[in-house]
Amino acid sequence: MKILLYFEGQNVIGRSGIGRALSHQKRALASAGIEYTLDPNATDYDILHINTYGLKSYHLARKAKKMGKKVIYHAHSTEEDFRNSFVGSNQLAPLVKKWLVGLYGMADHLITPTPYSKKLLRNYGLRQPIAAISNGIDLKRYYPDEYKEAAFRKHFHLSETQKVVICVGLFFERKGIKDFVEIAQKMPEYTFIWFGAVPMLSIPANIRRIVKKDHPANVLFPGYINGDLIEGAYSGADLFFFPSYEETEGIVVLEALASQQQVLLRNIPVYQGWMQDQQNCYMGNNNQEFEELIRQLVNHRLPNLTLAGFKTAQAKSITEIGQELKTVYQAVLQLPYNHQIYSKVTK
Repeated sequence: MKILLYFEGQNVIGRSGIGRALSHQKRALASAGIEYTLDPNATDYDILHINTYGLKSYHLARKAKKMGKKVIYHAHSTEEDFRNSFVGSNQLAPLVKKWLVGLYGMADHLITPTPYSKKLLRNYGLRQPIAAISNGIDLKRYYPDEYKEAAFRKHFHLSETQKVVICVGLFFERKGIKDFVEIAQKMPEYTFIWFGAVPMLSIPANIRRIVKKDHPANVLFPGYINGDLIEGAYSGADLFFFPSYEETEGIVVLEALASQQQVLLRNIPVYQGWMQDQQNCYMGNNNQEFEELIRQLVNHRLPNLTLAGFKTAQAKSITEIGQELKTVYQAVLQLPYNHQIYSKVTK
């Protein structure tokens, strides 16, 4: 069994959660002893496992179907998580949904990160088999490390006693960036750091203003940072606060859990079944609740849930995901050739 893993536009979205998903897939397949290639011109593969949604992705899927290959589409994106992101995203969202449904409909099998996103796909009318498989997490990379934590504190000139709240995400309204800044303004004694970036011209003007100047002095936007600094931030901060309104999973949540960090999330449907308030994380519904929870958490006035959170991450480790992908691949190879899908693709 050989898999062609395909990811279009690595230079554009490689720093996003989807970009990290490809890295995780490569390691997961290697851990499960599954041969794979990244060469889109290859012909000696059995299954095309495709992660992206551009024209090159469409043409590769079409080519694979013509060759009689099985196709798995990894549904990382939905109409719901496209909204409130880039300039014009809300106006384009219905067209994006139509395009996604057309692409996903070409596949013999779909994979999506959570039961929540699986439900969304079913509501789109997609009827292929769908497996809910986490994007996974590299546990070793995020294990707490004193050297990395010290490097993080030194880089941002933070004293040992300075309380720090972090978030990791693109500069999207749906990620809760406005709430993050509004809450920070009420807590000038704490430092709030938002890691991540997108091209500034691609986001609405009000979000650009927030990032560039309309934020209090205790909020930092250092941009995209990887390696020891971000890993040290995950475990070395006092709290990971992720106020996102919509996700298909949220790889950054897994990264925070693997770092044995306290996690505060917005109470949204995507977390049902794997994140539970006051069990492996804390959840809030609005800024007032978030403000109260942040004060309690950074001052250790609530039970520490990091061990339970780490156990959640362990269940989604790279090796576990490798075995789940292997099971899907084996099932797909047993599927009969779908002439109906082929006819749709080749019209």
